[in-house]
Amino acid sequence: MAQLDPVIFRQLPVIQKIFADEQWYEGERRGCPVPADDPVVRAQVCAIVLRIGRDLRETIVAQLAAHPGPAMRPAHFSGQNEAA
Repeated sequence: MAQLDPVIFRQLPVIQKIFADEQWYEGERRGCPVPADDPVVRAQVCAIVLRIGRDLRETIVAQLAAHPGPAMRPAHFSGQNEAA
């Protein structure tokens, strides 16, 4: 079985927050609610993630190195196939 990268799981909540913030910002700019899949929101999120990606990864790697623990999986991961 392929090894899952624990850093990716730590990055997901940050990226979700970026999405939520950009969705809110774009809604404020337009004066109406904006869906998360809006092309402007997606473009902004991509630009931000590309800009901060390396620093975000380095920060998380340092945190994991400082506090090593058991297999790094998100709290909601059960290890079972949810589709079955």
